[in-house]
Amino acid sequence: MRLSELNPDQTGVITKILGHGAFRKRVMEMGFVRGRQVTMILNAPLQDPIKFRLMDYEVSLRKAEASMIEVIPLDQWIIAEDRKLHIDPVETDNVHEILSIRKDRIINVALVGNPNCGKTSLFNIVSGAHERVGNYAGVTVGAKTGTMKYKGYLFNIVDLPGTYSLSVYSPEEMYVTRYLREETPDVIVNVVVASNLERNLYLTTELIEMNRSMVIALNMYDELQKSHSTLDYHTLGKMLGVPMIPTQASTGWGIENLLDTVIEVYELRNPDTRHIHIPLRPEVEKAVSILKDEFKANPNITQKFAPRYLAIKLLEKDPEVESILSENPKFKEWCEIRDHQNSLIEEILDDDVNSVIASEKYGFIQGALAETLKEGKKEIEKSTKIIDAFVTNKLFGFPIFLLVMWLMFWATFQLGSYPMEWIESLVGWVSTEIGIYFPSGPFKDLVLDGIVGGVGGVIVFLPNILILYFFISFMEDSGYMARVAFIMDKIMHKMGLHGKSFIPLVMGFGCNVPAIMSTRIIESKSSRLITILINPFISCSARIPIYVLLAGAFFPHYGAWIFTGLYLLGVIVAVITAKLLRKFWFKEDETPFVMELPPYRLPTLKATLRNMWTKASQYLRKMGGLILVASIVIWALSYFPRYETKDVPGDFIENAMAEMPSDILANSDPEAINEMITKEYQQEHSILGRIGKFVEPVMAPLDFHWKTCCAVLAGSAAKEVVVSTLGVLYVGNDDANLLSQRLRTPSKITGQYPFTVASALGFMVFVLLYFPCIATLTAIYRETGNWRYPLFSIIYNTSLAWLLGFLVYKVALLFV
Repeated sequence: MRLSELNPDQTGVITKILGHGAFRKRVMEMGFVRGRQVTMILNAPLQDPIKFRLMDYEVSLRKAEASMIEVIPLDQWIIAEDRKLHIDPVETDNVHEILSIRKDRIINVALVGNPNCGKTSLFNIVSGAHERVGNYAGVTVGAKTGTMKYKGYLFNIVDLPGTYSLSVYSPEEMYVTRYLREETPDVIVNVVVASNLERNLYLTTELIEMNRSMVIALNMYDELQKSHSTLDYHTLGKMLGVPMIPTQASTGWGIENLLDTVIEVYELRNPDTRHIHIPLRPEVEKAVSILKDEFKANPNITQKFAPRYLAIKLLEKDPEVESILSENPKFKEWCEIRDHQNSLIEEILDDDVNSVIASEKYGFIQGALAETLKEGKKEIEKSTKIIDAFVTNKLFGFPIFLLVMWLMFWATFQLGSYPMEWIESLVGWVSTEIGIYFPSGPFKDLVLDGIVGGVGGVIVFLPNILILYFFISFMEDSGYMARVAFIMDKIMHKMGLHGKSFIPLVMGFGCNVPAIMSTRIIESKSSRLITILINPFISCSARIPIYVLLAGAFFPHYGAWIFTGLYLLGVIVAVITAKLLRKFWFKEDETPFVMELPPYRLPTLKATLRNMWTKASQYLRKMGGLILVASIVIWALSYFPRYETKDVPGDFIENAMAEMPSDILANSDPEAINEMITKEYQQEHSILGRIGKFVEPVMAPLDFHWKTCCAVLAGSAAKEVVVSTLGVLYVGNDDANLLSQRLRTPSKITGQYPFTVASALGFMVFVLLYFPCIATLTAIYRETGNWRYPLFSIIYNTSLAWLLGFLVYKVALLFV
């Protein structure tokens, strides 16, 4: 029978992996090998994908992939295979000779491990850096670097992306493999989850084959102790030839011991350090030996990797190793040897090389743990099981997700309003003090209207953004984000995307730039490109100030609903766009949905506050950098050239007087009227005003005035600048309450309203969808390597924004 045919809570034993290529390799590396027990847990709400339990961790597969795995029900399976543990030590170099020539005290350390093993938490606590930590696969999408001084040594620490193996079938695997090859760190710290060693040690076996100096950090050791299991890690470390150190990255326990061991390994004085060979079947060992001897005869290709590692990877037809070896004149001959040996292995063992090697590695791990690990009474995490019974349920899964999203937006809008008022008061006080003590002139106008007015008008929204990031961080760190990807996979699959695509899309609620970078977790190139192109439709936190301003002005009692509606509209547009891109631009590209579902973990207050401060500092740096410069530029464009009352043409004065409301005309003195008309003429004929007037005819059908057009264009620098531009043009300062009131008040000159309820809705829709900011466009180019994709985003997104903004405006007119 097939794995997809198992019933809930039924256990089967894997007998064969069908299929070929990346899927077959991936599932075997995840532990789906012959003789392994796997239990079906439940179907996703839409009956696809399916959640399974394998080696004490949970994983989801689509039905199509699960049907490619043959199983036998557990009650029909008889285990009749004994495995032996063979460890072959290899002679080491002369230690004293090496120590005599080494003079530096700088240690380059690379952190390597599976996703969710706590690498980035370890990196943060060791280096003092504040990188994002997410409880789902692929949150670390590039190498993070940090330094620390410890006992007279300088540690250069690199946090590499989480990966399950060193086979280059995903961007993470390729990045890690190339880094280890090209940078050759002094010591590799292999971070493994102590409570799930059988799964995590597969990557360890590949690192051992590379013959590098290494220390194993047994992270989350407290979880192993809580399960009443005992591990003789000293003996296990000696078996592997790698010292093992228990750690708990969340609290810092064991970190000093880990660093001491890194120094010992670096100084070549750790007694447990030695190189071993992971034993393989004799038929495979013969093939490895033949290729290894060939490589030893060519020392130029074994400078970065051990010949045994290259031999095994060539047998597995690893594309990266093939690329490395292809430059050698004997490459063709080596491939012929490889193909011949693979044919012999498949003929003798009735299985292919990849499957045999994966099975042998897991057999080696199983044998080592049999001698060193005494498991207590294992219980499936009750909390995880109970929570999953609701959040992945076909009846409750989607409503719970929508409720969480609504709660996030409600808290962002409502709770954020209180600290927002405090910051407004502080900025108002600063403006007042500047107005009192600074002498009149252009410099005062620059500081008051350009700097304080521009930056102050945006910084008041910092609490809203922090609340949003709090929710996103909590969902990531707790493990709920992985469940969201699980329940959304079938919908994503209907769009022609991967379930993993949902993770970057949710991250886009924070910022589109890191969200676009996180698409590297998606193995399929076409799915990754589509996810990149639709990500700007996900409303980032930079748009929050615009929503808060207009929703607060025109929909004060329905702010959460406006927020939810805008975010849902962005998601719907992204879905439709993805479907169109898959149908007309990108060919169909099927990739396996294999993603670990980590147990739920309650994020610590320290971790949550650290993540919030990280985002807050990034936002504040943005205030002091890009937005400050943009605000000054906007102020200058609206300030120059300068016009006095005598410069205003008579026909402009006559037209303004004719359009001016009668009550203003009757109740204002001539000097005040002249001042208003001069200010209006100054704004219209400034550089910014002329730009806005030039664009106004295109935006007129949406009832956008030239000042609104200027704000939209200013948003190309950063979407927050839209608010500061409106503030500069309409009220000339940073007072958010005054700006909100002004947007609802007709002009004293023309009697026109800056916004109506209908045009405000249309404007928010337009801002949601129109072309991304410069930083996002740059990220799109960097991730795709082609300028046609950013150009597509500019043209397509803006055209769509105009169309939907126009439709929303016209529909709103029917009801308002």
